[in-house]
Amino acid sequence: MRTTTEFILEDSSSFKQKLFQWSSQFHEIAWLDSNNYPQTASNFEAVLAVEAFTALKTDHHGAFEQLKEYQEITKDWIFGYLSYDLKNDLENLSSKNFDGLEFPDLYFFQPQKLILVGKDKVEFRYLKMVDDEMVSDYEEILQLKLDSNGITSEEEKEASPIQPRISKDEYIKKVSEMLEHIHRGNIYEANFCQEYFAKNRAIDPAKVFQNLNEISSPPFASFLKLEDYYLLSASPERYIKKQGNKVISQPIKGTARRAENEEEDNKIIEMLSKDPKELSENVMIVDLVRNDISRVAKKGSVQVDELCKVYSFKQVHQLISTISAELELGCTPVEVLQATFPMGSMTGAPKISAMKIIEDLEESKRGLYSGAVGYFTPEGDFDFNVVIRSILYNASSKYVSFSVGGAITSRSIPEQEYEECQLKAKAMLQALGS
Repeated sequence: MRTTTEFILEDSSSFKQKLFQWSSQFHEIAWLDSNNYPQTASNFEAVLAVEAFTALKTDHHGAFEQLKEYQEITKDWIFGYLSYDLKNDLENLSSKNFDGLEFPDLYFFQPQKLILVGKDKVEFRYLKMVDDEMVSDYEEILQLKLDSNGITSEEEKEASPIQPRISKDEYIKKVSEMLEHIHRGNIYEANFCQEYFAKNRAIDPAKVFQNLNEISSPPFASFLKLEDYYLLSASPERYIKKQGNKVISQPIKGTARRAENEEEDNKIIEMLSKDPKELSENVMIVDLVRNDISRVAKKGSVQVDELCKVYSFKQVHQLISTISAELELGCTPVEVLQATFPMGSMTGAPKISAMKIIEDLEESKRGLYSGAVGYFTPEGDFDFNVVIRSILYNASSKYVSFSVGGAITSRSIPEQEYEECQLKAKAMLQALGS
């Protein structure tokens, strides 16, 4: 049973910064930040969960069944992640590519301390704590002096360089092979990704996350610390949200650069909104998501609320669609995830064939990249992002990694797909001082 205390905020922006800084003392941290983005339909400005009371960590074998049991027994807030390789628990698939990060396939925890930040108030919901501790923590947070946050340090500039797992020529060759699959009719679309990495590179995860968040200010930012496993995510994409018996999914497909000149930027928006290749990418994934959700939805309730709308972020413009549905009676929260995971925007169509071809052509195990981070509430509601535009770090092995990719369709030109990857990699490289 959680004890709740509420405080009025005079400056929520300053409080959020101090709260994130305060969290660094804990072994387990889940920080979710909407960055005040207006179209997220988020319930809170930011959420902090720290200090595990219970936890579930496992590989892909029976992972969803274990998560279902953990969520139903706990009946509390739980935070964590689903790695892309949980696909192997759902279908007859495997992940045999190189894994430099060695994260568990699934990791969730029940926090002792939960803090929910709204526009003008903050709620402290503590497990087995007394009110005095919430008051003292609140006062301690207010009294913090914020650390300065520069983009790089001299140490990081001299650190092991970030390098691609495959060369440009190899990338173009692999995309060409994927196009052959498309032309033969094996698939219609697939998301092809490449890894950037550094070995023996120590970073300050909290600082790098703040750098990345400042550069991108995305609606689904997240910082995760579980043991020595770190996620620093500037994700613009929601995977799926459940509230009551309604679910929404908001896949992204279609990317264009930003321009400094407003007139040129508006022209880019106009071009993206009419680009046949980008539109076809998005529509194919919308169909896939509709099909996935229909497996757990009331008949006739699946609908497309918004199709291929351009949303603008600091780094790029994106085409985003919104699909919603009402759930069948008796459908459990984890069953919704099982029906829709991995998300269509990071796989392709047909989904299973695309995942097999992705595994054959990619060089690195995806792991948490293109998985999801989020939370369940005591009522069984949930909200998960898509882990893209994200840096992953294993502190014990000092391995730093991020991946970028894009949808390959029959209209794809390999050289242009490579340039799109470079555009997406820019923010992560800048955050790391590379």
